[in-house]
Amino acid sequence: IAAVAGRLGYTASRSASSLASGRTFTIGVIAPYIGRWFFGTVLDAAEQVFSAAGYDVLLYNLGSPETRKRFFLKLPVRKRVDAVLCLLIPDEEEAAALRSLGVPLASTVGVAREGFTVVGIDDRAGAESAVRHLVNLGHRRIGMISGASEPLHWTTPVARRQAYLDVLADAGIAHDPALEADGDYTVDGGERAMTELLAASRPPTAVFAQSDEMAMGALRALRRHRLKVPDDVSIVGFDDHELADVIGMTTVAQPVAGQGAEAARLLLQQLDEPDAETPGHVQMPIRLVLRDTTAPPAPRGPQ
Repeated sequence: IAAVAGRLGYTASRSASSLASGRTFTIGVIAPYIGRWFFGTVLDAAEQVFSAAGYDVLLYNLGSPETRKRFFLKLPVRKRVDAVLCLLIPDEEEAAALRSLGVPLASTVGVAREGFTVVGIDDRAGAESAVRHLVNLGHRRIGMISGASEPLHWTTPVARRQAYLDVLADAGIAHDPALEADGDYTVDGGERAMTELLAASRPPTAVFAQSDEMAMGALRALRRHRLKVPDDVSIVGFDDHELADVIGMTTVAQPVAGQGAEAARLLLQQLDEPDAETPGHVQMPIRLVLRDTTAPPAPRGPQ
């Protein structure tokens, strides 16, 4: 039968298969910024896993508060998908709406939540290792480039900032608000933030950027100010972006693609084994990668 079907070019009807199995063979993916490297990398890795298993992806890009509100009001994924991969952090009302779909739910951001399998990292531990590295090198004027958590309820900037504050306090370093700047988690934002930090009355000798993309922007700003890295200013990022090794960036490495692939695998496992126990939270490994952008502060620099 298979040989005859092949000669005739027969392809099974997905609609007919769906009627017989009760499945749509489609996974819904909800993302806030598909153009950002982190989310794009997670999505690409997850899609590869879904595709290999015979599933299509239905993507919803909720990049604005208005789009997000409309999505959760109408829930267009209802009866159209077999599972949902959520790349944003829903508030309680939104989480309840997703649970009402009655399908497996997974996320790669946020903390453990009822009804969701969350695959992520320990943001605080990662940020602590980055800032502690700068402290151990002898830096005392340590700046930070971060990003706002609103309006998308993103907890990552909050966790990483708290780690920054905790390490400074533990080292006996007074927190200076003038050494914090918003980089919007983009290269251009990182450049603007670094320029702002350099305008402080006592600029930092080292900077922790909460993402490699912001760190790259900071490097560009330093180059335009004719400052050398790490001789004049040390920079440490977060993510281990695919270009981090190329430019010698010291960073906290996290398995971004691995998180997307693992979340996808766990969703498929729930579909194939609905009665099997699934983890509520899976924590992926992180590590500090030392490269060329960090060094002890120059004796002549402010500390």
